Amino acid sequence: MDKADSCRRAASDAVADVEPPRLSGLVDAVLDEASMVPGALTIESATIHAPAGDADERTTGTTDTADTTDTAGATETPGGVDSEALHTHAAGVQLIYEGLRLTRTLAHEEPWEQPITATEGEVSDGMDPETSDLAILAADILVARGFYLLAHTDAAEKAVQTVQAFGHDQTRRSELATRSPAAASDGGTPVSEANVACELEADTGDIDTDGGTGTDVEPNTTAHPPSPTTLDTNLERDIIELAVRTGAAAVDETSSPQVLERVDTLAARLTTTAPPAFPPVETCQFTLDPTATDHSPEECPTEHITPATDP
Repeated sequence: MDKADSCRRAASDAVADVEPPRLSGLVDAVLDEASMVPGALTIESATIHAPAGDADERTTGTTDTADTTDTAGATETPGGVDSEALHTHAAGVQLIYEGLRLTRTLAHEEPWEQPITATEGEVSDGMDPETSDLAILAADILVARGFYLLAHTDAAEKAVQTVQAFGHDQTRRSELATRSPAAASDGGTPVSEANVACELEADTGDIDTDGGTGTDVEPNTTAHPPSPTTLDTNLERDIIELAVRTGAAAVDETSSPQVLERVDTLAARLTTTAPPAFPPVETCQFTLDPTATDHSPEECPTEHITPATDP
């Protein structure tokens, strides 16, 4: 079983007891359609950060040894590491991302404020009101279960900071939309990888390689006001960093500064649409390995992933 399938199964197991059936079905649909990039990167981070002796003795889910630069390849775990525990932690990262991504979709579409058709009782150009209410619950459940899976790991604090930063960014985005509605309506269009990388670097500042995120420092929004796309893409960037730190913690190591430096590069490379979305993990090769040569963007298609709640 490859990394993506292992993460998906672990994430599904974590929410298997959700009720009632319609809510459970919505949660399952979100995970069925999700890109497993966050979970796969968590597993790769564990492999990269494992001590040399452990990294040389990997256990795989297949008879062949996969290239570690293939993020969607065989489920490699360093020797001496509980693969089930690692997949559980990867699922925690995945669940947090899916919950926040769904929250972002609901916040942008605001289905409750759309006119309701008199004949069908459904929100025009969106999900029906009842599904919207269930989607809020689904998002909360996904984030809460993700927190639970990471609660006793060294990445727990980063998980909390990721959610806090997401709330802060979406508040700023809402304020931007209030001041200039046209500026916030940039969904569905291709964006420049170089511009996203530059704005991410300016908006996030230096990465604290000792484990913090610098969230106590308020960004200077007057000198460099972020675009709505950048504020949205901050989620994917923070999730990649969470994956790096979670994977390192799984092998009792501190995140490598060299690997952390890859975070902004991957965020820009993997989120080249607005609104941002990770590509299906099976469609491209990418790596956290700082010694690897990057693949060209053309080898990593980033077509928009339709939310599971779309009609």
